[in-house]
Amino acid sequence: MHQNRITNLLQQDKKLLIAYYMPEFPVIGSTLPVLEALEESGADIIELGMPYSDPIGDGPVIQEAAHIAIRNGVTIRYLLELVRKARQGEGSREITVPILLMGYCNPVIAYGVDLFLHDAVEAGVDGLLIPDLPPEEATDFLVKAKKAGLTVVFLVSPVTPPERIELIDTLSTDFSYCLAVNGTTGTAKLADAATEDAVEDYLKRVRKHVRKKFVVGFGIKDRARVQSMWKLADGAVVGSALLQHIADSSTPEETARLAGEFWKTLR
Repeated sequence: MHQNRITNLLQQDKKLLIAYYMPEFPVIGSTLPVLEALEESGADIIELGMPYSDPIGDGPVIQEAAHIAIRNGVTIRYLLELVRKARQGEGSREITVPILLMGYCNPVIAYGVDLFLHDAVEAGVDGLLIPDLPPEEATDFLVKAKKAGLTVVFLVSPVTPPERIELIDTLSTDFSYCLAVNGTTGTAKLADAATEDAVEDYLKRVRKHVRKKFVVGFGIKDRARVQSMWKLADGAVVGSALLQHIADSSTPEETARLAGEFWKTLR
């Protein structure tokens, strides 16, 4: 069995900076150049969205990006093909950074779970994050994913009780993913001190109840925020801010340039 890139990375003692990108956003042909730019600019893991017409857990920025991706022809099959091309160096070079797919159950079920897991591994995917798959109902899926060599990541939120945090930590293969606020992605108003304190208390609570690493996402848009999250967690995820930064590009080249420039400011 191939050694999973995420498992390898998490054995290193480093704070992670994770990018979330919606494929073929905002223009067709952007995905491979953007992956190259993000890898060159220091993204440790790249999460690729599996666009879905009804992304309930996502904020307006990611919802809009999903609709554009769908309009630009992105299906799961198309996305896996993009990952395969990236791994085989069909852009300007081979992408070696770990790739995690993030998306909802429905498209995966429609594709066929067993076939999806098989095709994802074949394409070069390392892990999956499925926000609407409850850990309590994931046993069968987890067994299959583990057998395929895929990392599975589960979500923790500020209202997750301690015993459930422990369950999620046990079930997540390499790390868990904390939502920094209750609410949808990209809409977090994290400016006021009370919220800051609440986020800090919450992440300290998570730390007490996990054995594995955890990363935090939602509302992280600059270097200062990344560093404050690094003090409390093992990694920071930046998604909506990246998408907003590239939203007005009109060519794949421009999209990649903007993505790389923005990513360097976070590092």
